Amino acid sequence: MPPLAKSKPNHDRQPGTHALPRQDDAAIRFTTGPFAPPTSTQFPPPAPLTAQSAQPRTSGVSGIQWTIRKHKSTGYAQSWGMTISHLDADQRIFGPPNQDVPGHPAKYFINPLAIQSIILSAAELGSSTVLTTDSLQAFSVNANLLPYPGSLSKITFPLLQGMGFVTGVYSKLQPVIQSSVFFRSVSTAASSSIGIFKYVIILEDGKQWLLYATPSNGQDPRFSLVSQTIIRGVPNWFGYIQVAKNLAGSPGEFIYDNSAGVYPVAADLTAWKSAQTGTYQIQWKKAGLTSRDAPQLLMFALPHHVESFGGTTPYGLTPLRLQTTTKGTASGVIADSWTLVEPSLPIDMGFSPWDGSLPLGTRSSKPLSSRALAIIKAVAASELQQDMNSQTNLDSMYFSGKALSKFATIVYTVHDLCQEPDLAQLGLGRLKMAFAKFSTNQQIFPLVYDTVWKGVVSSGAYRTRDPGQDFGNTYYNDHHFHYAYFIHAAATIAYLDPQWLVLNKEFIDMLVRDTANPSSSDPYFPFSRTFDWYHGHSWAKGLFESADGKDEESSSEDALFAYAIKMWGRVTGDKSMEARGNLMLAVLARTLRNYFLMQDGNANQPANFIGNKVTGIVSLLPRPKPPLLTQRTETAWTQLFENKVDATTYFGNNLEYVHGIHMMPLLPYSALTRPSRFVYEEWSLLFDPANAAAPAPASSVQGGWKGILYANLALISPKRSWEFFAQPDFDMRWIDGGASRTWYLAWAAGEHSFDRKFSLLFADCVFE
Repeated sequence: MPPLAKSKPNHDRQPGTHALPRQDDAAIRFTTGPFAPPTSTQFPPPAPLTAQSAQPRTSGVSGIQWTIRKHKSTGYAQSWGMTISHLDADQRIFGPPNQDVPGHPAKYFINPLAIQSIILSAAELGSSTVLTTDSLQAFSVNANLLPYPGSLSKITFPLLQGMGFVTGVYSKLQPVIQSSVFFRSVSTAASSSIGIFKYVIILEDGKQWLLYATPSNGQDPRFSLVSQTIIRGVPNWFGYIQVAKNLAGSPGEFIYDNSAGVYPVAADLTAWKSAQTGTYQIQWKKAGLTSRDAPQLLMFALPHHVESFGGTTPYGLTPLRLQTTTKGTASGVIADSWTLVEPSLPIDMGFSPWDGSLPLGTRSSKPLSSRALAIIKAVAASELQQDMNSQTNLDSMYFSGKALSKFATIVYTVHDLCQEPDLAQLGLGRLKMAFAKFSTNQQIFPLVYDTVWKGVVSSGAYRTRDPGQDFGNTYYNDHHFHYAYFIHAAATIAYLDPQWLVLNKEFIDMLVRDTANPSSSDPYFPFSRTFDWYHGHSWAKGLFESADGKDEESSSEDALFAYAIKMWGRVTGDKSMEARGNLMLAVLARTLRNYFLMQDGNANQPANFIGNKVTGIVSLLPRPKPPLLTQRTETAWTQLFENKVDATTYFGNNLEYVHGIHMMPLLPYSALTRPSRFVYEEWSLLFDPANAAAPAPASSVQGGWKGILYANLALISPKRSWEFFAQPDFDMRWIDGGASRTWYLAWAAGEHSFDRKFSLLFADCVFE
């Protein structure tokens, strides 16, 4: 447990009700105990906050949904039970061709909702049925259906990411299995285990589902087909029912047969580091058969898992494959735990430009040339004259953090790269004064500790009554984006002035605990609120209901989050925190390459979509956005949901918006998380002024997005990037409010200092 795990947040506490209280009356009950604060972003989501019809995803393979709307059952089955659905790739719905992108890939794809393939229900469920939850943890939650409030009879559904079966545990109920797709046939079949009753179900769509019933007392459930939509068992039944979709024929049925009878109920995460290698392990707790020869769990792994499997885990891979909603094809694995290995942690990455393709010990930039230094110093002297207070003391944690991070990067550049300590000290003093406004909680909307959802939030929505205030910070939206900028700025200040830590460490530690708490025993913050160790990236959605599940907007700001934690761990001497940040960065580099930043030949997204190069979709916070990204304009966030991907932003389809949000901010980690091959393909296709067919040549882009594009170019052609930022008639409107010309110049010069060859035509670029 980290040293501060049990300390109380040193901020005024909000009274016992959040702006959005937990609905303990008729909707969701969280039974978490004193040492398991409810999560508000990561898995499992704060299940249906209003209508109780949102669809939690278990690894993106099967959708689990209680399809009750306005206290009425839905679908042909008119069921009050829990719906299970799985969609194959040929069931996706694609949008029209994206006319803004060469090759015209599909603009979006979505997985249809409300296909009620199998429903686990009971004869006793009806209009008085209530849904509750308990045992909420980082990887799991129990959802319960009770015939009426307070009933001792119930169906409990242990929901976990990656589970191979959907399991319903019945307590004194008459099981009813339903389908709105319609049953074509139901037949009994021989089971491979004594005490398990097996049924083979064929739906009218031709798909096979397998059902395994394990009674607690040996009682045969005696399921019989009553109609096209109903299979009914015996009354007063105790036991558990498991269902799975089988697309692998007899070999798949054999695997499911030998895996039935056990199910996961929770999971623990452990991780360790050895030299440059990081290893993490997911260990599931299971229930069901308890004999010595009980089977191991069948779980589904995403593509990035399979890539990084280590130890004996690869030996558990099976031929089972199921399509996920947005992350390619999942693979069935027989194992009670997984070991995953990241062999190249960015342990030597610091504050200066960095190149992970070079040997360890040579990956930080070399001293800059005297010509470059002269230009950078002159620009820095000018930018340090800007009014830090007016740019940082805003009514937004997001934009305030961006500005603090920007000035911290300028001061670092002057101090370390330019070797001008006197000039740096002047800027550092003013920066510390600006930062003190927040560390003493004197900003426009002070932070408060929320005792309901257990976190540190902006008081903005309490005052304005606008849930969208500061992008929904009060409602836990985007905390990893907002607080990452503060953590990064603080790490930079502490690096330059270690004594500053004495008065500011507790404040930043609090922000880390809010977003990336490593302890499940902390009574004040949940474990890893935003970073999802199963999916390998963060989720941004807070306390907002969404039929399409959680979403992630800016992949690059997610990487900033991991990088900031790493650097804060380094400057504070917290080796464990630094190692976690390094591991998060390595995992992110893998998942972004697999799912978000689509190189030609990407195997996980649809072939007719990858031409968009990045994933994205319209935001659920529809606030008017100005067209240019400048100091006070608001960011165009593009998103990958759990259920759909749409190449757009919520204020326009400009390609610089859709792609730039996956670039900013450009910092040392960008060389890790944005592979040079991808950057080359994206630039050449869309933004290269030398390409007459490029739909959005960077030279024609306006506002801060222009600077972002040319800073990103430094990853493959630092000379061209340098020439853009060093031009004598440079227009400062090309620099957005979270960046500086000083850093962009140092960034391009630093990237150029590595022992690599570049040409204006990219002919001799070395790609990862």
